[in-house]
Amino acid sequence: MAPIPGSGLAKGLAVTLRTMTKKTVTAQYPDAQPELPPRTRGVIGLFEENCTVCMLCARECPDWCIYIDSHKETVPPAAPGGRERSRNVLDRFAIDFALCMYCGICIEVCPFDALFWSPEFEYAETDIHELTHERDKLRDWMWTVPAPPALDPGAEEPKEIAAARKSAEKLAAAAQPEPTPEPGAQAGATPGTQAGATPGTEAGAQPSTDAGTQPGPAPQTKPTDPQAKPTDPQGGES
Repeated sequence: MAPIPGSGLAKGLAVTLRTMTKKTVTAQYPDAQPELPPRTRGVIGLFEENCTVCMLCARECPDWCIYIDSHKETVPPAAPGGRERSRNVLDRFAIDFALCMYCGICIEVCPFDALFWSPEFEYAETDIHELTHERDKLRDWMWTVPAPPALDPGAEEPKEIAAARKSAEKLAAAAQPEPTPEPGAQAGATPGTQAGATPGTEAGAQPSTDAGTQPGPAPQTKPTDPQAKPTDPQGGES
């Protein structure tokens, strides 16, 4: 069946008439900012303190849009007699958003949580070369990263939070002052006595006996003569 001439125009006018009677949904941007979902992929924020210059993000990036420069520094030993260590120090961390395809692989492979998605999207430039943002700009975007969603009440506590809580408890216990001994008492002694002494006596003194008595001298034994003859118990010599 051949279409009726002018039917397409009539359908289009019908759609126009239906939408004319409805409330407009046009977002008045930039006067009104849009409400973006929490996991919006806008830009990538850098938390520089967590970066160890492991280069995993740069190696795994399919577009090779991440540029990292670093140098090594020698760290003195933590304890006397220890061994010096070397660590990587970050010099440059830049992302070319003209090449980035927002796949999120760099964020997923980072083992130290140094990269995060930020919903910020207002970073247009008039020159394509200015879309390569250095670490200072990436760090500023880090503060626009939304907080993670709350955990389920019955979920297990994250290992990172549990380890941090235990460390804080140990530091708090070590910072508490030790209890001071009572005046006139020494460590390990009963109150009112000296260390190593029986209560009521001085150190190195013998315990006192009953009132009015003194311990007598030990009985002396007469030395025996090996040439003497044995005596009879009834009296007289045998």
